[in-house]
Amino acid sequence: MDDEFFGMIWGKSAEKAGGSMHLLLGHLLDTAAVGELVWDRFLASTIRDRLDDCSDGRGRSLFALLCGLHDVGKATPAFQMKDEGLAQRVRAAGLGWRGVTPQQGRQWHHARAGAVIVRKYLPQVGWSRPGCDWVWPLVAGHHGLIPDRGRLVHKPAVHGAGPWLDVQRAFVDRVAGDLNVDLASFSELRTPSRGGQLALSGMIIMADWVASDKEHFGGLSDLAEISMKGSRERAQRAWAQLGLRGGWRSDRPAPGNQSDLVHHRFGKPARPAQRAAVQAVREMPGPGLLILEAPMGEGKTEAALAAAEVLAGKVGADGVFVGMPTQATSDPMFSRVRGWLTAVDPEVPIGLLHGRARFNKEWAALRSQVRFVDVHDDLDEYGMADDFGTGTSGPGRRDAPLAGAAAAAEWFFGSKRGLLAAVTVGTVDHLLQAATRTKHVMLRHAGLAGRVVILDEVHAYDVYMAQFLFEALRWLADTGVPVIVLSATLPPVLRAQLAGAYLQGALQRPDVDLADLPRPTGYPSTTAVYMADGKPRFSVTSQSPWRESVPVAVEILAEPTDFAPVSIAAAVSAEVSEGGCALVVCNTVQRAQVVYAELRTTFGDDVVLLHSRFTAAERASRTEDVVDKLGPPGRENAQDRPARLVVVATQVAEQSFDVDVDILVTDLAPIDLLLQRVGRLHRHDRPTGQRPARLRDPKVIASGLRLPDGAVPLWPAGSRAVYGDHLLLRSAALVAEAATGGGWSIPADVPGLVALGYGDEPLGPARWADAAAEARQEWEAKERRRRVNATGFLLSGEDGLGLTTLEGLHDKATAPLETEERLTAVVRDSDESVEVVLVRRGPAGYLTLAGRSLGHIGEVAVSDDAVLEEVVGATIRLPANKEITAAAHAELTPLAGWDGDSWLRRTRALILDDRMSAILGGRHLTYDNKLGLSLAPRPAADTRPAAGKG
Repeated sequence: MDDEFFGMIWGKSAEKAGGSMHLLLGHLLDTAAVGELVWDRFLASTIRDRLDDCSDGRGRSLFALLCGLHDVGKATPAFQMKDEGLAQRVRAAGLGWRGVTPQQGRQWHHARAGAVIVRKYLPQVGWSRPGCDWVWPLVAGHHGLIPDRGRLVHKPAVHGAGPWLDVQRAFVDRVAGDLNVDLASFSELRTPSRGGQLALSGMIIMADWVASDKEHFGGLSDLAEISMKGSRERAQRAWAQLGLRGGWRSDRPAPGNQSDLVHHRFGKPARPAQRAAVQAVREMPGPGLLILEAPMGEGKTEAALAAAEVLAGKVGADGVFVGMPTQATSDPMFSRVRGWLTAVDPEVPIGLLHGRARFNKEWAALRSQVRFVDVHDDLDEYGMADDFGTGTSGPGRRDAPLAGAAAAAEWFFGSKRGLLAAVTVGTVDHLLQAATRTKHVMLRHAGLAGRVVILDEVHAYDVYMAQFLFEALRWLADTGVPVIVLSATLPPVLRAQLAGAYLQGALQRPDVDLADLPRPTGYPSTTAVYMADGKPRFSVTSQSPWRESVPVAVEILAEPTDFAPVSIAAAVSAEVSEGGCALVVCNTVQRAQVVYAELRTTFGDDVVLLHSRFTAAERASRTEDVVDKLGPPGRENAQDRPARLVVVATQVAEQSFDVDVDILVTDLAPIDLLLQRVGRLHRHDRPTGQRPARLRDPKVIASGLRLPDGAVPLWPAGSRAVYGDHLLLRSAALVAEAATGGGWSIPADVPGLVALGYGDEPLGPARWADAAAEARQEWEAKERRRRVNATGFLLSGEDGLGLTTLEGLHDKATAPLETEERLTAVVRDSDESVEVVLVRRGPAGYLTLAGRSLGHIGEVAVSDDAVLEEVVGATIRLPANKEITAAAHAELTPLAGWDGDSWLRRTRALILDDRMSAILGGRHLTYDNKLGLSLAPRPAADTRPAAGKG
């Protein structure tokens, strides 16, 4: 075919290509060139090996070819008619589209058109039908959604007929030729795993997005300027300027010869559970699942990181993702992983992935210079935003970057790209979202494919979240990704479900025989699950705990009928009468606020309140202060332990809250969560004299529980709303038994208590039986509903096991989820919540929460870094209430003067009056520096405007 057509067919308009139209051939070669760099400098060896295996060792050529063909569907009338000025050039060259309407053109998306082209042409040059069947969905899905073949039906006039078919084939041949690839040489292409295909799809999108960066790939409208050599030079420059790279070096010293890898990396001899974890993965022949159950403070994190290093060397991975249950638990884990990474390979950058990462001081220091990328959105044929990514939603930083900062390149922290960074720590939501049938889900899999996945605090997942975890495990196993699960302890059923899900993915069938999976006989324990010789294999060991078990006394507080806080205050006063540090854990924010107010009348400033409804800056400051006072002896920034301190907290004290208290008062909770709270009691080894005499023996006092004579237990309505009656009844039975007996031996009793708390055998006296049976029925019905509800969002589910291609993956795609908050709500089965910034209305404009002027329309925050920091620190997440969330979306907007800042212009302001209150969603919201955010019904006589009205 005459080269004239290559010089006429356009790929990107001037607007999308930096001011000058970019020819389609140029973009295809640019993307192929980026693909070569992705292969050479980014992909882990495990991914390269798998693609080599299906292409007789020519994986690099195949990957570059697929990247180069991704947009070949733009060589169609449907796409070329999108820009009238550019369309005239194409028609003048003899390629027309008579009778095609703009509406018809919009309906035939170039991604599907490209799938049609490769599906028709590649068999003509010798490709097998199975080879074409797994390749065309990669082309069809490069905008984030993979259709079924029924969506490839088209009208010839829209797709192109006659000379158009020659042009389309010529583009395929030209890309292959410039890459020096013989298309016919892939005639025996084998089919990789479905998980591998999904990761490959995401990597093609990555290459496309890099090659679509108009700052580095400006438009070339002259065919004479386009060549494979030129595209490679452009790609090299862009790669260097963007700072892209993969994980740790493949030639670094292997850790396998270290007899005590934990000691080698962390400077302390390995404990029995740590040695067992590392040994278990050394005995695995390949990828697998390791479950490590051990008490709090046993060193599970260090064991997991050492085991991950061994697994990475074994399978060819080059990084890790560490998933935590909450944002608050992600921050301390980030510091620990960063310290480990420095020992493994100090050149590998790290990322922190969660919505409040910008408030983490360590992370902010690493990312001291932030650049934002403009957003270019088109609606595709699915009615979904066709975005090439947006800059991270975070405040701008105008100070100079820190020398030697080891943060991942800014490009990785655009929309949907975070998991592509080699080492990341963040909320588990990022993994769970990889199990959803949502747009661009393949980018998440591209990031996970070359990593070892570590999931901490897995006992914190409920049945709904667990469905996404099981789905993620199926895909990870199919992709060959090792997974390490950490927990204080797991119910036996959940342990088996985790093993079963991983094996389902490895075997690609729903029926998995777990009859040979033994239960641990002791505690701590390791459970290893893997494949060997095509069959499932299990290895279960138990170890001695690092510390001897200690007796913990259990008492039940005599609560008043209305559960007023007076009894808690009296108990705490008695326990710390000689001094000491107490932790009071309440099940709701409102109860914590009331209890705190009551205790404050007695203890004054010796009481501190911690919960999720403080501003980000206040919560971080309070948490840091408490950990500095009650954390491990000798830690950096440690303060002298106070003579007396009472901490009132909510569930934020359950996870990764490394404090040591002398006495614990806690509302009743499911037994595993209750034991997590007990883990803060006498947590650190301290000299005997550091604890008051009456508090030298650990004791937990159960509050929020009444045991009326001859009746079933009672608890506050808030506890029932959070946990339900079934698990609370079973926990109450175990607490009552311990209170009348010898208490608990911790940690020895932990596995047995959890097994009973989640088991089937009746607990408690006979008079509870009817109530217990009714509560179980309600709980089981709710669990079934939640499992079914989750199924509708799963990426593929058990029905996808055994399928060989990605065709139709998004046939029933989840409705568009415009924000991370909404996607998080999907995987957590919660009402969406909205993050806002609190500002005050002043006499001449607006004020920060602390009273500093923001100017008439908030403009000072854009020009003054100190003011910006105050505004950012006043960020708070509103309660997950449907009315409040709806009102926030409808009524709250950024201040008018915030348009000049990349983060502020996307941030809603909640405007407080001179009483620090506002009306939103029919609620009266008040912020108090000591209590945090409080909610109350709106008084009937209140006529104030909504919170977003200036």
